[in-house]
Amino acid sequence: MRQIILAACLCSSICSFLQAQPAPNLPEIDLEEAGFNRDSLDNLYTSIENFENKDFRGLVVIKDNQIAVEWYFNTFWRNHIHDIRSAGKSITSLLLGVAMKDGLVKSLDQDVYSFFPKEKYPDMHEDYKKIKISHLLDMSSGLNADTDNADAPGSAGQWIGRDEWVQYILSIPTIEEPGVAWVYADINAAIIGAIIEEKAGMSLRDYAKEKVFDPLGIKEFYWYTNAANQTVAAGNLYLSTLDFAKLGMLVVNGGGWGEEQIIQQDYLKRLLTHKAFDLKDYWFLTDYYGMLWYKAERVYHGKKYEYLFASGNGGNHLVVVPKESIVIALTSSAYGQGYPHRRAYKILGKVLSALK
Repeated sequence: MRQIILAACLCSSICSFLQAQPAPNLPEIDLEEAGFNRDSLDNLYTSIENFENKDFRGLVVIKDNQIAVEWYFNTFWRNHIHDIRSAGKSITSLLLGVAMKDGLVKSLDQDVYSFFPKEKYPDMHEDYKKIKISHLLDMSSGLNADTDNADAPGSAGQWIGRDEWVQYILSIPTIEEPGVAWVYADINAAIIGAIIEEKAGMSLRDYAKEKVFDPLGIKEFYWYTNAANQTVAAGNLYLSTLDFAKLGMLVVNGGGWGEEQIIQQDYLKRLLTHKAFDLKDYWFLTDYYGMLWYKAERVYHGKKYEYLFASGNGGNHLVVVPKESIVIALTSSAYGQGYPHRRAYKILGKVLSALK
């Protein structure tokens, strides 16, 4: 079953950050009016309905700040929240931009050590004096942690089950110089979340609710938070597909929602352009990584698209194409499988190819 919904019009120039005010309610728009070929998207809908694995949940497409597509599958519906897994890291990155606007963080060049009082965290390792926030955002902290190595002391399995994990995380040493190598590890986003929590005096879950989710009308969500009121900034965030897409609208619109500036504009400009590491040989879906977001460039029907995307296990993707003012949110529960990212990539290609 599908539903097509429309958003109030905004200016499409993300580069200049001169946007009109997005409406909090999102009425519907015709596919043709939004610039899509209806037959192409009808064929895509049929294809998704016929997927052999019945684990695809939803697809939302926003064009020029108007929601053109809102489709749900396999008993899933608009108000159902869903675990977007590691795509939550990219949401944590957005929250850092909120913290910078609020003055909680002054610069991405600040070292991690400076945010945590030594008397409160007596076991904090001296190595954190040389790790900058920018290193965390680029997965280049040099810490002894690696998502692909469960035995590394900083890997998530070593701390995520604790009732209090910040004390433990801050005791992890580096094994190489920060800024040199890209190593995917949950600990990097977790530390960013801990920094925001330390400065804001509340959990990242509550900070997100107050500063972002409430203004965007995101009412139903779940973000795992432990007994010490510390939120898993690296994942375990549950959102509806539509609300997932709303967060992409913040990127397209320079951090604004309605009359409120939610994310610092300079931070978002860096997020859009910063390419810290070339990952072309690492993962076929992406070209670069930086600011806890993947960046890619692809050609469909002779037209080049540059986009950034959040990605979570199971095929959960939030894709933002700034120059086209497009947001695409895909949710899927194919956790631990090999096919869902390839499937999401194909759906993305079909959506962009349907543009006239």
